[in-house]
Amino acid sequence: MTRTTAMDMSGDSAGTPAEIQLRIHETAELVGLTPRSIRYYEEMGLLSPSARSQGAYRLFDQLDVDRLRFIKGLRDDAGFSIAEVRQLLEDEAARRLAREAFDATDDPAERRRILGGRLSSIDEQLAGLRGKLARLEAMVADLEVRRLHVLKHLAELGGATAGADRPTAGR
Repeated sequence: MTRTTAMDMSGDSAGTPAEIQLRIHETAELVGLTPRSIRYYEEMGLLSPSARSQGAYRLFDQLDVDRLRFIKGLRDDAGFSIAEVRQLLEDEAARRLAREAFDATDDPAERRRILGGRLSSIDEQLAGLRGKLARLEAMVADLEVRRLHVLKHLAELGGATAGADRPTAGR
């Protein structure tokens, strides 16, 4: 499993020293997950603890904590499936490998090949995200229609409920 830094995944660093070694319960509390969720992410191949204690307890360092925060954000905030999270993590690892390969060669043809591969990967990611966005926009549109339907019934009944005339979120 390739380690990914907080800067690679989220654009910022949490500020905890990289040499920390936390047990699973401490890590879960710090990140806002359950130990079971962390074990599940490990089972799904999204995470590998940085070490094991003499008692075979999982130990997590700052890179693990950052990776878990990234995974949690993708799952909770963006609604990504485990498969989608895995793909994004794999794409991040491929990006790093491509950067190393690009830096290791001066051959223009090889550099074009590497950049072409990255472009294809980025295009696939964009297509996936645009598809997800389109599905979310369709869900919002459906709810807007339902909302208008309810408002119509309220108007027919000659009354309105609290908040019925307020605009919907995001408008």
